Amino acid sequence: MERINTRKIKVGKIYIGGDSPITVQSMTNTDTRNAVATIEQILGLEEAGCDIIRCAVPDMEASEALREITKQIHIPLVADIHFDYNLALASIKNGVSALRINPGNIGSPERVRMVAEAAKEKGIPIRIGVNSGSLEKELLERYGRVCPEALVESALRHVDILENLNFNDIVISIKSSNVLQMIDSYRLISQKVDYPLHIGVTESGTIWRGTIKSSVGIGALLCEGIGDTIRVSLTGDPVEEVKVGKEILKSVGYLQEGVEFVSCPTCGRTQIDLISIAKEVEDRLGTLNKKIKIAVMGCAVNGPGEAREADIGIAGGNGEGLIFKKGKIIKKVKEQDLVGELIKEIENL
Repeated sequence: MERINTRKIKVGKIYIGGDSPITVQSMTNTDTRNAVATIEQILGLEEAGCDIIRCAVPDMEASEALREITKQIHIPLVADIHFDYNLALASIKNGVSALRINPGNIGSPERVRMVAEAAKEKGIPIRIGVNSGSLEKELLERYGRVCPEALVESALRHVDILENLNFNDIVISIKSSNVLQMIDSYRLISQKVDYPLHIGVTESGTIWRGTIKSSVGIGALLCEGIGDTIRVSLTGDPVEEVKVGKEILKSVGYLQEGVEFVSCPTCGRTQIDLISIAKEVEDRLGTLNKKIKIAVMGCAVNGPGEAREADIGIAGGNGEGLIFKKGKIIKKVKEQDLVGELIKEIENL
């Protein structure tokens, strides 16, 4: 698939848009004022593969904590700010790489100008984030409901404010908890601007439901070439957001690194505890960053052939199993030894 060409915006030491890789974002759920806890969480997210992190900045104490946080982490930090331009100015001063703030919501034109000038001086982009749950009252009344057209008009109003100040380092997000509405909104905005798009389903739910909704919404847009950075919003450990985001990118061919894991759904021919074996293999692989395809199959007769494109895998039999590479059997081992032997072979690749 061919990505829609957008402007390239620098965020810290990486880029969003243009020909740059699609990045995976997350947001801390610690109290930003607690710098130690926030740093610890971000370092864990870095290990999971997070490219950009966002922190809520509800008050000046949180903004001051950013000074220490940004010194201790290794990925760009986005300050998430609502309404208060003073928090934006302080966050810029304290070392953030980007702002998430809607210029139309921070008061007088002079306040907006101050934020735009400070951001421009430091080379800090601004993400405009429109959300279906906070659409302007006037737009709700005019359109009669939340709809893609209203959401896009809201985003373009904020864009106009910054463009009139000669500020163009802009990233746009238009999020909704309704997947179809979210997809249509991004389709529409992508036809109207060339700014990079931050895509995601907001308030998507728990890890199980949220993963499904996010995969459908984000995946559909990516398959149409829409999207430059993604955030999977889940009610749970933000590390799970990063894992899901990475898997979405792998599934649609935008990420070639790391493990691709496939396993069969099991059937009446399965004679080993394949479900437990698959889970153990996946858990033990952890964040292995080898570019490798691994298959865990339940049928010793058809498994190696069905998974011949895998670099290495398991095919189960009756109390035993086969380990195969590229569809060719290399050894037979007892069921209890399958996982250990597979891991050894993977490490030797």
